[in-house]
Amino acid sequence: MTYEEYLDEVTTLIFEKYNVAEKDAVKMVVVAQDHEFFVAHDEDESLRTVEQAHKDAKALFERRAAKGRPPAKVDARAPKTPKEPEDE
Repeated sequence: MTYEEYLDEVTTLIFEKYNVAEKDAVKMVVVAQDHEFFVAHDEDESLRTVEQAHKDAKALFERRAAKGRPPAKVDARAPKTPKEPEDE
């Protein structure tokens, strides 16, 4: 997948798996991108997989929680429980 598609996938996973409002999930990914979290993904296409997107979404969500920030306002469209990665 392209770099942009990868960022979209990570954003979608944060929204769907961790019940973060869509707007806040986008902000989390943009901030991570500004802090060069995704530089390697831009340079190495092999890092742009669905499996890696699940790992990165979890890392970004956990980083937010570790900073003592409460979860963002829950989006009513988001699933109520975390999902596990699906087998492809």
